[in-house]
Amino acid sequence: MEGALEVPDRVVEVFATLEATERYAGLAERAPRWTLAEPRAVEALSDSVSPAGLVAVCRFLDVPVTDALMADPVGGSPRLVTICADVRDPGNAGTVIRTSDAMGADAVILAGSSVDPYNPKTVRASAGSLFHLPVAVAPDAEAAVTAAREAGLTVLAADGDGEVDLAAADDLFSGPVAWLFGNEARGLAPELAAAADHRVRIQLHGRAESLNLATAAAVCLYATARAQRASRG
Repeated sequence: MEGALEVPDRVVEVFATLEATERYAGLAERAPRWTLAEPRAVEALSDSVSPAGLVAVCRFLDVPVTDALMADPVGGSPRLVTICADVRDPGNAGTVIRTSDAMGADAVILAGSSVDPYNPKTVRASAGSLFHLPVAVAPDAEAAVTAAREAGLTVLAADGDGEVDLAAADDLFSGPVAWLFGNEARGLAPELAAAADHRVRIQLHGRAESLNLATAAAVCLYATARAQRASRG
């Protein structure tokens, strides 16, 4: 909610209990319209187990893929973009959006049959980051990869069998990068992984067979953000 009100034109109206209004007085002052509602009414509008006492009605946030790949917030070409292909779990999708935001990514693209960015669990898991960076929806994952490459990004597919070791890929990370992450259970379709410029693996040192999607994305995005900042001096 805090992140949403940083961009007031995205919030249409907030419905809140008296208690929430007193608790979030600063938000109430910044909202375009703040309506008091009975606790039961607010609970009925929320699917959360423990509602915060307020619900915001917001405009749609997603942008076209071409807009997401056009430029970073300061007007230059994008340097770090996340593409999620067929990511179905809303918690994972929201966490990847949040992590992308934290690592300074310029955009997130939910491609293929990925979960709706407006799924309540996705919104909550993003912890406000859905409002901080461009999020695009692309029904065709291969077209999203092509668009990223045409925007000057090197597409790196996260793949446990990849030919490139994440720990030795700083040279790849120093330039503009689009990370491609696949489905939680099946990973990336072979043809989609082949469409990437490189396939990158995370070397595991323990007995676990794999990493959770959101965890793998966090590792890859952090490594890339660190390398890019180091290359800038």
